[in-house]
Amino acid sequence: MQRRKLKIEELNRISVEEFREAKKIPLAMVLDNVRSRHNIGSAFRTGDAFRVEEILLCGITGTPPDVEIHKTALGAEDSVKWRYFEETLSAVETLKSEGYAVFSIEQAEHSISLEEIELDNKKKYAVIFGHEVHGVAQQVIDASDGCIEIPQYGTKHSLNVSVTAGIVIWDFFQQLRG
Repeated sequence: MQRRKLKIEELNRISVEEFREAKKIPLAMVLDNVRSRHNIGSAFRTGDAFRVEEILLCGITGTPPDVEIHKTALGAEDSVKWRYFEETLSAVETLKSEGYAVFSIEQAEHSISLEEIELDNKKKYAVIFGHEVHGVAQQVIDASDGCIEIPQYGTKHSLNVSVTAGIVIWDFFQQLRG
């Protein structure tokens, strides 16, 4: 069987305006002091691909417009709604006041395995991704409703922020797209 790669025109992509009007999954992404502009751009692309409601950029996390973010986001920074907060704790408090259950994606005591999380598509969720070296700040973990951990079976016990976001957002999308 021959498999021809599809052309961009054949993918039937929606416009930025159509994306903004499209139904989203009840999920917000929070970037807690993510320093790499490439990781930030990747978060925007993942958020666009799986129709997250918004991305909250916190602390040292860069914000659009930014050439380095755009290199990876490829325009998703224009489609996905975003807000900036100087302090991640303020973002967490805001999300909780808006009815979100907030989870840090972190290896922590009493964390829930991503394999075991059961979501309700009638509820709203937020997931926090942390700094490339230090992870999610302890005070942010303390303010979260819980921690979710991706099980890992190799010699390393960490994944790149953009890879982590892709895995977690895909899993949430599978459960929330209802």
